[in-house]
Amino acid sequence: MIMLIILGAIAGSLIPVQTSINNRLAVFTRSVFLSSFYSFLVGTLMLVLFNLFANPEKLSPSYMMDQDISYIWFVGGLMGVIYLTGNVLLLPKIGAALTVIMTVAGQMVIGLLIDTFGWFDADIQPINIFRVLGIIIMIAGIIFMNYKKKSARQAEESSNIWLAFGLFTGAMPPIQTAVNSALRHEVDSFFFASLVSFIVGAAALLILSLIIARHIRFVTYDHTIGSIRPWHFIGGALGALYVTTNIVLMPHLGATLTLMTVIFGQMLMGLLIDHFGLLGIHKNPIDTRRITGVIMILSGIVLLQMF
Repeated sequence: MIMLIILGAIAGSLIPVQTSINNRLAVFTRSVFLSSFYSFLVGTLMLVLFNLFANPEKLSPSYMMDQDISYIWFVGGLMGVIYLTGNVLLLPKIGAALTVIMTVAGQMVIGLLIDTFGWFDADIQPINIFRVLGIIIMIAGIIFMNYKKKSARQAEESSNIWLAFGLFTGAMPPIQTAVNSALRHEVDSFFFASLVSFIVGAAALLILSLIIARHIRFVTYDHTIGSIRPWHFIGGALGALYVTTNIVLMPHLGATLTLMTVIFGQMLMGLLIDHFGLLGIHKNPIDTRRITGVIMILSGIVLLQMF
């Protein structure tokens, strides 16, 4: 169990790195949606290679013809796109701090409901006071880490509709993980389930890019950061590892604990990137408030794991 929790934290740590890399790529694509499309495209190609080695028979037309394709083949990829797009829309409306708080709250609520009622064929994990307390402590830790005096004013000025949209957006990752896990059991392969999710996500982002950016090209040089590099495209590979790991962890940890360990990894890596100014990010040294927040998040995970 402990090793699975550590694996979840490692998977979560990939997300801030992926986000930072995709933001650098967006400088060359001139569009967040287009940079995300290329990220998904690279992840899709990597998963094709994994499947060629792990289960090549699943890539054949005859295998696809024999499948009873249902909604779970499409929902996982679409949830990822909605979450990504939602964050892009939320940031300028309610600010970074409230975006994190509302989306994480949405993730925790839906994750708990999935575990409690066994939605999407997930194993039922009865709710108890300790599990609820663990989630409350974790959300409190995240709020404490992200709290700024300005956030209170932003909350007053923000429309309740945008705050509700933040909760809705946060509901997407646990649904994505649960649905992809169900797909994994249907196709008997976590690599193939990840590939299906990425193909759907890439197709949706391509359509969004053509509608919003109206092109799929990118420049190879920008005067602010220089020439485009091969590592600017590896965000998709990190995303593929993240999605696949979630599919592996879900049956063993449940939706809520999987999400909590992943979020802990995200927060920890985010702190390191900020503190050391990695990947071109402006340095923002770790302070006592952030360390306290991490301890609170870890305490919530321990409570959830024990009970």
